Amino acid sequence: MPTASPTVLATFTLAHTVSADLEIRKSRFIAHAIPVADREAAMAELRRLREEHPAATHVCWALLAGGQSGMSDDGEPSGTAGRPILEVLRHHDLDGVLAAVVRYYGGVKLGAGGLVRAYTDAIASALQGATRIERIAQARLTVEMGYPDETRVRHWIEQAQFTLVDSQYTMTVRLTVQMPASNVENAREELRDLTQGRAGFPEHV
Repeated sequence: MPTASPTVLATFTLAHTVSADLEIRKSRFIAHAIPVADREAAMAELRRLREEHPAATHVCWALLAGGQSGMSDDGEPSGTAGRPILEVLRHHDLDGVLAAVVRYYGGVKLGAGGLVRAYTDAIASALQGATRIERIAQARLTVEMGYPDETRVRHWIEQAQFTLVDSQYTMTVRLTVQMPASNVENAREELRDLTQGRAGFPEHV
């Protein structure tokens, strides 16, 4: 009985940075949702925001970026800022996005429930009407072959418009190709056919 192919769920990132500025009971909440490639890029954006707002009371954030996700309440009571922001990102099926809310305290305490609502409303307002673009998961496939097959395999890579990211030459040739994750299984079959079964796949990241 054939096994079903795993379902690949679409995730989205933002076409560009979106922002919103809200006043809630005398506190100012400035929300930004920023498309980022990874955690390192997100941390750079957070440093920039802190430099732009040196007098801010808090800069709370959440990041969805595959295995590099994270969040911070930045001094607010635990669970009242980072997690609500993260939940809004999840609700929008976003990935590769940093959501940060800069707060200037206005002298009126909001309480835990009020803070959750404020941070949720701030980032939701920024994302209202934002343009999302589909984020295609990438994978790498290493194919090993003899030297006589290299030219036709390289031609296949070019025709498919995949990216050759590494090549190694020893007793055999190893080419590592980056492609959409959904293409990997078909690529294996095509490469086996192309080389009449001589291609091997020693690694698959």
